[in-house]
Amino acid sequence: MNALLPALKAELLKNRHASIVWVTFVAFALAPVMGGVFILILREPEIMAQSSALRAKAQLMDFSTDWPSYLGLLTQAVGVGGVLVFGFVASWLFGREHSDGTAKDLLALPTSRTAILNAKFIVYGLWCLALAVSNLAVGTLLGTLLQLPAPDLPLLRHQLPIYALTTLLTAVLGTPLAFFALWGKGYLAPLGFVALTLVFAQVIAATGFGSYFPWSVPGLFSGLGGGNALPTGSYLLLLLTSLAGYGATLFYWNHADHTK
Repeated sequence: MNALLPALKAELLKNRHASIVWVTFVAFALAPVMGGVFILILREPEIMAQSSALRAKAQLMDFSTDWPSYLGLLTQAVGVGGVLVFGFVASWLFGREHSDGTAKDLLALPTSRTAILNAKFIVYGLWCLALAVSNLAVGTLLGTLLQLPAPDLPLLRHQLPIYALTTLLTAVLGTPLAFFALWGKGYLAPLGFVALTLVFAQVIAATGFGSYFPWSVPGLFSGLGGGNALPTGSYLLLLLTSLAGYGATLFYWNHADHTK
């Protein structure tokens, strides 16, 4: 713990003023903004007449101008879009020293390699949490401005835990990306892996086997697949994938030669 706190402080200071932080928040805010656009289009016939493509998209999603639909959209955005944005965050946190050529300096610090790695994972978790909270906050603000009917307590008790669990399921899939960032010594390998998982997640989910592919699980859990309950094995596969990613990252970070 004594070694972890200085490493955590250093990670927070390194990323505090990074422009990429605000880029991720802006990117994640697109979902609540798009939801607000859908609400305006569905409410205003004149706008609907001029936005047939967006209207068709909203109707295809079975979107309606109320809080259940809006919160459902925000949850699905975390389950699908979070794979991309959270993956971008993990790629940045674990690949930036190699891309900047400062990995050797990081390893020269009088701090254990494990503490440095765990500090990065903690910052990653905090970053993902902040993104999820900001997404919900922007959605709440826009929903209030658009004068959606006040949500009732049973709705919040049902939807908010789903939102929180979707965030958790998506965030824990960042550990394999940490390994690819260290192994690939930069951003390209993990970002390429993110792109592949997004494609495979959509294809495999469309074939009906998404519950067996960890990167499809958050989206299906969020309700994107119709709200059907997932088998316990889906969550076990996701957990094993996350633990394997963390173990591989820890082993590689502690035993590989990072001076090459």
